[in-house]
Amino acid sequence: MDDEAMIARGRRAVTGGIPPGRSGGRLADEVYDTLLGQLMSLRIEPGSRVTIDVLARELGVSQTPIRDALNRMEAEGLVVRVPHAGYRIPPQITRHRFEDMLEVRLLLEPAAARRSAERASLEQVAGLRRMLEEMAELEGGNGPMAYGAFGLRDAAFHDLVALSAENQVIREALARLHSHVHLFRLHHDTQVTHLAMAEHEDIVAAIAARDPDAAAYAMRRHILRSGERFRRLFDEIEDADGVAVEA
Repeated sequence: MDDEAMIARGRRAVTGGIPPGRSGGRLADEVYDTLLGQLMSLRIEPGSRVTIDVLARELGVSQTPIRDALNRMEAEGLVVRVPHAGYRIPPQITRHRFEDMLEVRLLLEPAAARRSAERASLEQVAGLRRMLEEMAELEGGNGPMAYGAFGLRDAAFHDLVALSAENQVIREALARLHSHVHLFRLHHDTQVTHLAMAEHEDIVAAIAARDPDAAAYAMRRHILRSGERFRRLFDEIEDADGVAVEA
């Protein structure tokens, strides 16, 4: 996927129907992106069932691209097939899974940012800046749909950093984690978007300045701080469960 295609994917809406006149493969991709946005915005809730015919009516497309998109999501662990009953959205990630993802990101993403500072083209740097502008428009937006749209662009931002590092193995490994999908499904928190923006700006500034050490440091700091923000959500959930058990 080239830079412009990747950026365009980050722009796709998280709600509503799919524009008509798309080819089969492109339509399946747009259905996939739409469903992904609905997952991240919690419009489709963890544990809920999704069926092909209902989604086809909702999105105004045939069942074929719905089936293709869901098959892809099943392979990526984003949905679970239920025999004779469609698909189910898996529960939220566990704290253990979250900590494992954080560890892998700390190994891979600072290295990607370092290489991006060394290898990114001027067009890719410009693409990162455009992505920040789009995220700024959504920053602090009202409602889960704006939050989900921000999450999609957040994922696209990190993917573009990995793409510009010219290391396909790192990029593929990060894509398989789907860390942004799982993290943004945890909680609708506009503070997350506000703090992430400033950290993203530091990363882009270091990449644009061709400073590998600063880029790696900025990315590592961003991931650590993001981990602290989402770790507090697990603490809150565990505290709430403890109160419920005592009651």
